[in-house]
Amino acid sequence: MLRELYIENLAVIEKASIGFAEGMNVFTGETGAGKSILINGINAVLGQRISKDIVRSGCKKAIISAVFDDIPDETGELLSQNGIECEGGQLIVSREISSDGGSVARINSRPANVSLLKQIGEQLVNIHGQHDNQILLSPEKHLAILDAYGELDSMIVDYRSSFKQLQELSRKIKQLSLDESNRANRISYLSQVINDIKPLELLPDEDDIIEKKFMFAENSLALSTALSAATQSLYGDEEAGGASLTISDSVSQLSEYKEEFSDLEPIVDRLSSLKIELDDIATELIRLSGSLEINPQTYAQLSSRRDDILILKRKYNTDVNGLIKLCEESGDELLSLTSSDSSVEQLSKDRQELLKIVSQKAYALSDARKKAGERFCKEVASELSFLSMPNVSIAVSQEKGKLTVNGLDSIEFLISANLGEAPKPIAKIASGGELSRIMLALKNVIAHRDNIPTLIFDEIDTGVSGVAAQKIGIKLKQISKLRQVLCVTHLSQLAVFADNHLLIEKTTRDDRTVTQVKSLDENGRINEIARILGGENISETTLKNAAELIEKARS
Repeated sequence: MLRELYIENLAVIEKASIGFAEGMNVFTGETGAGKSILINGINAVLGQRISKDIVRSGCKKAIISAVFDDIPDETGELLSQNGIECEGGQLIVSREISSDGGSVARINSRPANVSLLKQIGEQLVNIHGQHDNQILLSPEKHLAILDAYGELDSMIVDYRSSFKQLQELSRKIKQLSLDESNRANRISYLSQVINDIKPLELLPDEDDIIEKKFMFAENSLALSTALSAATQSLYGDEEAGGASLTISDSVSQLSEYKEEFSDLEPIVDRLSSLKIELDDIATELIRLSGSLEINPQTYAQLSSRRDDILILKRKYNTDVNGLIKLCEESGDELLSLTSSDSSVEQLSKDRQELLKIVSQKAYALSDARKKAGERFCKEVASELSFLSMPNVSIAVSQEKGKLTVNGLDSIEFLISANLGEAPKPIAKIASGGELSRIMLALKNVIAHRDNIPTLIFDEIDTGVSGVAAQKIGIKLKQISKLRQVLCVTHLSQLAVFADNHLLIEKTTRDDRTVTQVKSLDENGRINEIARILGGENISETTLKNAAELIEKARS
């Protein structure tokens, strides 16, 4: 359940910490006090999209955090899958919204994306606002409501699995059943691709390898010339001696005088060492020059191979790896097309068998929906009767059509507003107040079948008053025995049933509007109910009446 909500700098709320109780939590306050802001805050912390304009004017960011305890096992498992521990079953979710539009989310102090917030929110809280009544006016959404009521998830998953197999089989048959002209053209093209590429027996990344070899061959002549010139400079030739001979002569000439002139001895030694090093370098240059010799035949083969690959790369606009893949895929498709007659025949038989299975599952699902619809109508009618709509009956229009991912059925909820009248689409009959009560009836019927622990009703009392409003209050109180309920209301008939009554007040501080939220004690509740009943001028009679209404609600 939602244990606590903290809000800072959200619209007119400067700072508020709101505690919630089990059972029924009710928000009341004057029009414009900021009740909708609380719902926006809860939406924001549960990952819903929210505008940067909600940040309090003059502030850099808004902060919303929510504390949940006793979270469901499925939520704990979802958190664990995302590497988030939830010790003691307590969950702290927070979101910061910057005035520049950015936002940061955290779950138990760990960074999280908004998508995960939304997943968790859908498991923990269900918010019913006035816009949710539009679900009743959209027949395409009625099927999901009926399936949820009938607890048909396992049947639907099983059916959809088979239906998708049928779709895939049909796609294959269609691909294989190209008309003869297209098929022949395709076979011709694929054959050409294979004939172009396969004989080359290409190797992965061969174009890069050959290009490097070719560039090396192209440059080898110039490099060989440079090596020869360097070798000649060191060794010399028939016409002139090289550096090695020059140094050797120098050593010979200087050696004659090193005994008389001792300073020459180290110089002669150094020149001797230099000659040895030059001779070694010259030998290495000769070896390298020999390794650069390119066989003309090898060079021609390399050049031809390079040209063949380059032509195919340009023709098919891809590299060697792409050519290899294209050849393989073309071979597979060609085999499929050339054997398509027998393949289509076999696949068609398989499809007929699978179609029978899918149809059987679709009809079984349809029958389950029919039975669920009958129970659904009885339960909703009972709820509506209690909600002061005894003459309103609901019917489920179930029409069968072609197979789709949802089965055979097209579902629409119809209502009859008066005895003896034929049921008609809800959009053509129901008023705003009736929509609110019908939606509440649906929520109550489905509440027994889901595991969402917290239900929030934002002005569920729109368009109703008197006895009907009282019945809504009683119904919300009944739901609060199974789920935690948060309810925003303008009506005393609902507020008197609160287990935890929260007052939203708007005041002015330093020429700025500030909204505060506080939990009311018994006297505070009596005064607030009296305000709702009689306005600002509260009399002793109104106070007494308010106290009696609260006591009556308890009993």
